[in-house]
Amino acid sequence: MDSELKGLNSKPSRTHQDEPTHDDASAKDDCPLLKSDSSSADNIQELEKKFAAYVRNDVYGTMGRGKLPLKEKLLLGIALITLLPLRIVLGITVLVVYYSICRICTLFSAPSQEEEQEDYAHLGGWRRAVIVRSGRFLSRSLLFVLGFYWINETNKDSENTQENSNAKGTNQSEEPERPGAIVSNHVSYLDILYHMSSSFPSFVAKRSVAKIPLVGLISKCLGCVYVQRESKSSDFKGVAGVLTDRVREAHQNESAPMMMLFPEGTTTNGDYLLPFKRGAFLARVPVVPVILRYPYRRFSPAWDSISGVRHVVFLLCQFVNHMEVIWLPVYYPSQQEKDDPKLYATNVRRLMASEGNLILSDIGLAEKRIYHAALNGNNRPPSVLHQKDD
Repeated sequence: MDSELKGLNSKPSRTHQDEPTHDDASAKDDCPLLKSDSSSADNIQELEKKFAAYVRNDVYGTMGRGKLPLKEKLLLGIALITLLPLRIVLGITVLVVYYSICRICTLFSAPSQEEEQEDYAHLGGWRRAVIVRSGRFLSRSLLFVLGFYWINETNKDSENTQENSNAKGTNQSEEPERPGAIVSNHVSYLDILYHMSSSFPSFVAKRSVAKIPLVGLISKCLGCVYVQRESKSSDFKGVAGVLTDRVREAHQNESAPMMMLFPEGTTTNGDYLLPFKRGAFLARVPVVPVILRYPYRRFSPAWDSISGVRHVVFLLCQFVNHMEVIWLPVYYPSQQEKDDPKLYATNVRRLMASEGNLILSDIGLAEKRIYHAALNGNNRPPSVLHQKDD
């Protein structure tokens, strides 16, 4: 991959930039646009063929730096003056209100601690009820503030979907098992707000999220499982064990929060489905597949090859944003799938691709970082290529 990356960036016409990807949470957005000569255009086309799952196809173009038509410039200018400041104020207000609720509900309560994890998901009684109900309401309110005035949700029953290998087994005659996790394709950070508003599950998050002002406490109330993506230490087994235990607990205990997992491990442009990691399926319990889509006319809400700040600004400047959600029936794994988590993950992925009209792709996070590095003129292969990404 090193030689391939150098070949893609050896043209002298490309402007070299040092912008890291949005996965690094410290992306800068001050590098100039790529030059539009023929050699650079050829390189971009070659990149887009190889990394189609991360290519932006909206009006704003590659990395959100495309040449905008006059009409779009006018609409963007109006929104920058009117919508942007209003939505920022309202969004911060919603966040502060929910943080205050979480702070009050966790007063005089010690967080649960296990394997370097810390959360308040174990709270019971009125405290938990207030956290969950207000969290669902305010998450939907925040989506409304962001322009998602209505969300088209579809619930498919087993008769309208491809039946999995165990659908005709004993699960149909016996009492249905409670699923342990929700598995969803990953398109944007907006996915999290939707799932908070619909079922308020626990998520897997970067360890640094727990230290973010306001958001940190909220993530602990959600019961997030924290991981260090770039870590080479031996704590991976411990995190995987905590995650598996949490999925099994949700499966066995109705009062335990459901786990929400994005098995792709990163975001796409919404048209593709990346290979699934096995972590969501190691517990060998039923899961609920969910498919998210963001139809658009001007700006795509997908967080693929665009920096975080630029994405948020453009998103806030859209007068209306759209979201479609497909809830598939609970997927009950067969004994063969329980014995082989990789097979379980593969079969769920194929079902979701079929029902959501998504294209299966065999690339992952490593290739995404190669694509971002190439777009930014960085000849060094990302260090993630030398790490196990499973």
